[in-house]
Amino acid sequence: MSSPLQEEKVFKDPVHKYIYVQDQTIWDLINTKEFQRLRRIRQLGTCFLTFHGGEHSRFSHSLGVYEVTRKIISQFERNGYEDWPKGERLLCLCAALLHDVGHGPFSHSIEKTFGTHHEEWSCRIVLGDTEINRVLSQVSPTFPQQVAGVIAKTYHKEIVVSLVSSQLDADRMDYLLRDAYFTGVNYGTFDLERILRVMRPFQGHIVVKDSGMHAVEDYLMSRYQMYWQVYFHPVTRSAEIILHKIFQRAKQLFEEGYGFQFMLPPLLSLFHQKLTVQEYHLLDEAFMQTVLSQWSMESDSVLADLCARFLNRRLFKYVMLEKLDVQLIEKLREVMQQADWDPAFYLEIDFPSDLSYDVYRPGNHDEKLPILLMDQKGSLTEISRRSEIVRSISGIHMGKYHLYFPEELLQHPLGSLSTELCKLIGLEHG
Repeated sequence: MSSPLQEEKVFKDPVHKYIYVQDQTIWDLINTKEFQRLRRIRQLGTCFLTFHGGEHSRFSHSLGVYEVTRKIISQFERNGYEDWPKGERLLCLCAALLHDVGHGPFSHSIEKTFGTHHEEWSCRIVLGDTEINRVLSQVSPTFPQQVAGVIAKTYHKEIVVSLVSSQLDADRMDYLLRDAYFTGVNYGTFDLERILRVMRPFQGHIVVKDSGMHAVEDYLMSRYQMYWQVYFHPVTRSAEIILHKIFQRAKQLFEEGYGFQFMLPPLLSLFHQKLTVQEYHLLDEAFMQTVLSQWSMESDSVLADLCARFLNRRLFKYVMLEKLDVQLIEKLREVMQQADWDPAFYLEIDFPSDLSYDVYRPGNHDEKLPILLMDQKGSLTEISRRSEIVRSISGIHMGKYHLYFPEELLQHPLGSLSTELCKLIGLEHG
């Protein structure tokens, strides 16, 4: 069992002002090497190349999710709500703290290339031969499995899972505020304290008093704006595309038997898809920045060029396309190939989309639980049935097609290449 700390620990935080640690288990988890590794993983991946302040870490975000969860539970306990399972408090706090412990460097790009998923790695770290597992096992032999169950959304109590993973969860509430703060934008701001005050445990669900509907609308609009103004910013997407192309090229070269001048054991295991938890611990952004720096001097011109572009922020140019002309795209690929620009690594069409809020439908077991409003009689209503604002941003929102390519193509000596490109983006050649 966990015991309270003799003296409360406090982290100074720019978003929540203070983060309070009161349990020995939480303090011990924070001090494990696996959790400390999150200091070396950026929260926003390549976003720092667009918003230079976006350098904050998964460590600070994870502490923030823990703190939001602690505040929610504290409010439930202070008010003595009977529907709150008091015995689940530590489980919720541990899952909130550890939900992102499996994130890798530039994780989404690596996940896309190598078919991994950070939630699976979080569970492997929680259940494996790790310092985190040993701390959790001191609570009870089955406690690591319970924490992994919450992270994987398989735990049998919805009310516990929904605190960490739903459409109104501690994870989203922290990352919106934190990402807005560090990127310097106002889109992600909303009244956190108001939302926390109107949340209630009720009949196995986390619900919101109907008087808090407008605060939740503001939160959902903040999420909508952050995705389209920050997370889907075309410059950030350009950096992500180049990073994905780097890993894609390196994987291709490895499979072809190319002799890398620089290769370390964790990378070999990653390419073989036999990475152990211990090796995964070594993969942080400092490690990958070193790899990219060394690969920028490889003999393979494509890999070297892509790495140099990423390191020196020579990102791909982009243009928005009103429509996708498949025949013209194929013609451009052919001309690029003739000009020794491999379109597999120097041309990309991006079409961002986001599900701002998923309207609940009977029989739809979406992993993100719906937001329920509770009236004074205890009746529950899914929020989109009451809110025109929520209805207006519900469903999948599509962006425009973006074509990414090296800017040098517009000045390429082969006239046919720049001609085809100019046709595609609606410019007159010459």
